[in-house]
Amino acid sequence: MAADGEFGRHRPRIGLALGGGVARGWAHIGVLRALKRYGIEPDIVCGASVGALVGGLALAGRLEVLEEWVRSLNRLKIISYMDLRVTAGGLIGGHKLVSEMRQHLGELRIEDLPVPYCAVATDLVTGHEVWLQRGDIVDSMRASFALPGVFPPVRVDGRFLVDGALVNPVPVSACRALGAQMVIAVNLAGDLLGKARRPGAAIPTAAGFDLLKLIEEAQPAARAASPIGALTRRLFRRDYDGPSVFGVMVSSLSIITDRITRSRLAGEPPDVHIAPRLGHIGLLEFDRADECIREGVEAVERVLPDLHDALAVFSAHKG
Repeated sequence: MAADGEFGRHRPRIGLALGGGVARGWAHIGVLRALKRYGIEPDIVCGASVGALVGGLALAGRLEVLEEWVRSLNRLKIISYMDLRVTAGGLIGGHKLVSEMRQHLGELRIEDLPVPYCAVATDLVTGHEVWLQRGDIVDSMRASFALPGVFPPVRVDGRFLVDGALVNPVPVSACRALGAQMVIAVNLAGDLLGKARRPGAAIPTAAGFDLLKLIEEAQPAARAASPIGALTRRLFRRDYDGPSVFGVMVSSLSIITDRITRSRLAGEPPDVHIAPRLGHIGLLEFDRADECIREGVEAVERVLPDLHDALAVFSAHKG
């Protein structure tokens, strides 16, 4: 998959660490497109959460399919994928999303990918960081983006696994362990000032829009009157000047992963740090893919001098 470009056979082995960020993860599509345009393709891909999803689909040759799908999303379509449940270990069963992935990936295994790939997950019992480097790619990606409380844990090799962003949001360390000589990291949580650019940012929301209103519009009247419908209203309702239960939960997880990201990147710095400016995008605004993808491209262009300098240094060292 990797291209030698102007650096020829002395080009370093490049690792790409794709971070978590929920809906902001669509920026990874733009990053991958831009890197390829400038002749930079990874020899190793490691991802956490949505980073594992986009990275895995890209290595499976499905990036164009993913891009077409995410650009088609609107808010009602997003709600149609939210199979709300109360007994599955998460609010959303995720079966519709898994079915969509299976349609395009089938039973593809990580071992069949063209370059080494690792999806980072978290062991729900021990809290250990788990690197999924072989086996069914759909199960591995599901485990990596299983946001606690939102998606149910995924059982892999006898362990219940949840979102890898809880322990290693931007897996630079995994890239290095797999043999990368130069690591490019894509951090989706770095734009703190962007949060202040969003209207109403003083009131934390998980989605960035009125999620309950859309859920109620999408649900038949009979279901809205059911116990599940009543629970949905309690979880997503904002009947005072503050966030919903769901908003508090997801926003708190976002704060935790932001702090962990800072700590991990300080101790394990990448050679090139790409930080798309996405703070104004709500965590569940999956319908804003166009903006995210465009910002992913622009984020790469902002660090092009750093990328070329790093490639030159590592190529010279290798030569």
